[in-house]
Amino acid sequence: MDSNTFLYKYLNNASPTGFEASGQQIWLDYIKPFTDDYFTDNYGTAVAVINPNAEYKVVIEAHADEISWFVNYIKEDGYIYVRRNGGSDHMIAPSMRVNIHTDKGVLPGVFGWPAIHVRKEGKEDSPTLDNIFIDVGARSKAEVEEMGIHVGCVITFKDELTELNGKFYSGRALDNRIGGYMIAQVAKRLKENKKILPFGLYIVNAVQEEIGLRGAQMIAAKIKPNAAIITDVCHDTTAPLYNKVTSGDFTAGNGPVLPVGASVHKKLLDLIIATAKKNEIPFQRATASRGTGTDTDAFAYSNEGVPSALISLPLKYMHTTVETVSKGDVEQVINLMYEFLLDFDPKFDFRYIK
Repeated sequence: MDSNTFLYKYLNNASPTGFEASGQQIWLDYIKPFTDDYFTDNYGTAVAVINPNAEYKVVIEAHADEISWFVNYIKEDGYIYVRRNGGSDHMIAPSMRVNIHTDKGVLPGVFGWPAIHVRKEGKEDSPTLDNIFIDVGARSKAEVEEMGIHVGCVITFKDELTELNGKFYSGRALDNRIGGYMIAQVAKRLKENKKILPFGLYIVNAVQEEIGLRGAQMIAAKIKPNAAIITDVCHDTTAPLYNKVTSGDFTAGNGPVLPVGASVHKKLLDLIIATAKKNEIPFQRATASRGTGTDTDAFAYSNEGVPSALISLPLKYMHTTVETVSKGDVEQVINLMYEFLLDFDPKFDFRYIK
């Protein structure tokens, strides 16, 4: 499977938080030829390994899960009300098509909404979790249940990856399966260029990030790495309605974003910046208050403390079905991780005080 085919197959597949297995299988099938071994844990995090017998362990990581909904309540008249699975956005739900994942297969539905003609001007209800609903073409609760839909079925928006102007990818779940794509490309590039690393490389596609970094917590304890580089998305703040004063100034197309913060190990970050400068890879700087809100925090504070850093990909319209990233930035993130791994010396001393 070539890289582009993998990208579209992987991004278009649904992998909701807690139900990532199908996407993880696609990812593993793609990355296995470029690595020496792999393993998974009880909750579905997948890890491909280069040099599995090496004592020193470096992680590059992304998370595999996407936001979604649960069937939470089925009314007697057949309408379905939902609960969030991760940070799903109630504001964008009305008129969206959905896939309801059942034991009998995937069933279509729609988030309905009253017509503009019947809404009172100036007094319109905004979408909330209390009033958004799904219509599956059933007129009763019994009919819904006969279809195989029950409380707890997971729901994803029906949307697929596309391109804008030949320069951007746009679609759902780029947060953060585009990260899974990028770390897989690092493994592919190492294999194709016949590079030999002086350490073990653990390429981690973690589950359950969207509900609290849970997959990263579990797998960090299992691997016990010596260093970890995480990739996730951050906000492109150039679009209307963003506040650069509070959110920072980040532009998709201007390169990876490298945050500084307590969980980001300064010496590891400095090494990454040195690699970027050496290879003329453009990058942007960011700050993180308290934590980064990404799996970086889980790895950093795991075990007895793991030097960790974050390479972010600027993304427009986070947690919508039109998440948008620069194709150039994707390539630069891959390039930065790849070049860093070639530069890194496992004898490096991360201690701040000696």
